[in-house]
Amino acid sequence: MIDVHCHLTGEEFGASGGLDGLLRRAKENGVNRMIASGFDVNSSFLSMRFAAAHEEIYFSAGFHPSELFKYREGDLDKLKTFCEHEKCVAVGEIGLDYHFDDNPPKELQRELFIRQLFMADELSLPVVLHSRDACADTLSILREHQSLLKKGGLMHCYSYSAECVDEFLELGLSFSFGGPCTFKNAKKVFESVRRVPAARILTETDCPYLTPAPYRGVFPNEPKNIKYIVERLSELHEVTQKEMERSVEENARRLFFKLR
Repeated sequence: MIDVHCHLTGEEFGASGGLDGLLRRAKENGVNRMIASGFDVNSSFLSMRFAAAHEEIYFSAGFHPSELFKYREGDLDKLKTFCEHEKCVAVGEIGLDYHFDDNPPKELQRELFIRQLFMADELSLPVVLHSRDACADTLSILREHQSLLKKGGLMHCYSYSAECVDEFLELGLSFSFGGPCTFKNAKKVFESVRRVPAARILTETDCPYLTPAPYRGVFPNEPKNIKYIVERLSELHEVTQKEMERSVEENARRLFFKLR
């Protein structure tokens, strides 16, 4: 199994054996690949270091919209250098987040989103997209710059309606689902999962956040919990868990073509 979106650079795992303990537990639970997601310069750099040191880890590098208060001119050049690493599989996570009133200005978010789309196109890499409470603007920017999506992209932790799935599908994007698809009353997520074709579904934890049932609320989440997400996705798509595992692996290797 594969966790296509996780955050490994914080201190949340220190009390449980650190990164080595996390990787051991992942392997014991059938997870043999994971993509560590960068969200600013420092986390992207650390994710690159982890990937260089561990066979099972790959990474993406990018500036998350909520982190743009840290942004300084020249940071994209640093990220571009990280993206040229042999184990960088995508530019991300990038996008728009309008959820909190004190988030970085929308104009800045949109500017850096577009600049990173251009960077991904220049590097011939897919993008990992974060979009929260910004569906209309996200779609508008992606449609206007669809020529920059030649290598595709991933709607990570998709949270919009099932009706919007079709609009993102038309842009050639894939979708990853995590803990919320296991939550008892997440009917909106269930509908979206069923709407996404099997060939466009991937699995993520977004750890250390969004721990799936039956351990919802436990912190930190870990890649080892992917099995609960696979189980729920297979139920929603009415296929066996093995079929879902195989499909997700094929989808991940197709989108993140540098995976080995």
